Amino acid sequence: MKKTFALTHPKKAAARVVESIKHDVKKYIRRERNKTLPAGTDFWDFDCKFGHTEQEAKVIHVKEINKYIDEAEKLELPSLYLEILAKPATRASRPDFDFDEE
Repeated sequence: MKKTFALTHPKKAAARVVESIKHDVKKYIRRERNKTLPAGTDFWDFDCKFGHTEQEAKVIHVKEINKYIDEAEKLELPSLYLEILAKPATRASRPDFDFDEE
């Protein structure tokens, strides 16, 4: 998903527009996570970018999306750019710790 969202609407309150954006993002992530994983992968990872415009977009973590949308609302921006790209990934194995008592 590469999309520029308008934060203003002539007939809707800004808070409702922001809720709609968050719902669209959540729906997209849920839809991507439900897709079949390729062989040899464990989960869907997401590359995310957020910015006031596409040129100003910076890399963020998927958990920070709502925080940045709220920040854009507080700054009363006319629009925001959000990019979310799904990619298959594998979990890194945890090292085995040896807890020997002395």
